[in-house]
Amino acid sequence: MKEPKQQSREEQASPTGEPRLLAGGNPQIAKAAGDAPVQAYIAAMPGWKRDIGRRLDALIVRNVPNVRKAVKWNSPFYGIEGQGWFLSFHVFTHYVKVTFFRGTSLQPAPPGGTGKDARWIDIHEDGFDEEQMATWIRQAAALPGWGKS
Repeated sequence: MKEPKQQSREEQASPTGEPRLLAGGNPQIAKAAGDAPVQAYIAAMPGWKRDIGRRLDALIVRNVPNVRKAVKWNSPFYGIEGQGWFLSFHVFTHYVKVTFFRGTSLQPAPPGGTGKDARWIDIHEDGFDEEQMATWIRQAAALPGWGKS
């Protein structure tokens, strides 16, 4: 029996050439480091979620000037070189989930999650508290992160 051919990146794109949207509308973006793949992810976010992605990215850059970016597992990751990743976000059908990898150390801790370290917040179409998000971002960036950035 012949093995199925693995699709190339070009074949993974939608017929219009745009990134394919996975379950819940999450953009399928190839793993890569830097701002360009993160911006491609944000540009491919559907509907109102694109504005949330732009606002989150701008807030992170404004509050963490030396931030490193990458797309991993079809999600933007933000970190500090030598310190690891501190935040990621991911598109779901009805919200954008922002995960803080050391969220239990944030004050106050984001409301979602029951794991040992990570906490998250689900952002819905009606928006989010940018002041609180900026506080969490600054706190998270000052902590040892997860993995390698």
